[in-house]
Amino acid sequence: MRMVNYRYVVTVLLSMVFARSAYAQAQAVIYPKITGYVGVIHPIVTFSKDGTHTNFDGAYVGGLPTGINIWKSRRIGFSFEVVPFIRAADGTSKMNNLLFHPGLLVSLGHGFVLANRLAFETSGRYGVTPVLNKVIVKKKDYSYFIALPVPARFGNNQPTAVGVGFQFGISF
Repeated sequence: MRMVNYRYVVTVLLSMVFARSAYAQAQAVIYPKITGYVGVIHPIVTFSKDGTHTNFDGAYVGGLPTGINIWKSRRIGFSFEVVPFIRAADGTSKMNNLLFHPGLLVSLGHGFVLANRLAFETSGRYGVTPVLNKVIVKKKDYSYFIALPVPARFGNNQPTAVGVGFQFGISF
């Protein structure tokens, strides 16, 4: 009967473990990480002292957000978004506002991200927009997401307004 060389077996097993660990580290995400995205946003309702305004109430407004995210780590990042808004009413449509939307990204885990954005609009309004974002389909090269923005706007001789919207898109 042949004796097994235990040193050889242990060396082979340890080599396999460390090789697998090295491969896993090679597959790890390297930071900073840059991602981009595009989407569609539908404002749903806006509240102000002048009353409640819903989208589709005499006109439809929709936006096309496009942005770049720079993740510093797995938990924190910076985002810059630009959103042209198009208004359709009475058989015509036009771009009526452009939103510049920089912000801080905080990963909440389980596919959730909180984007804490500042808002600067060409209409003269400014404010903040917290956005709760959830990845709903994650693939190797892209992800589909949904988001719930809650914009608060001030300025331009208009009353303070707070709204709720729905956004969906693809990140890559």
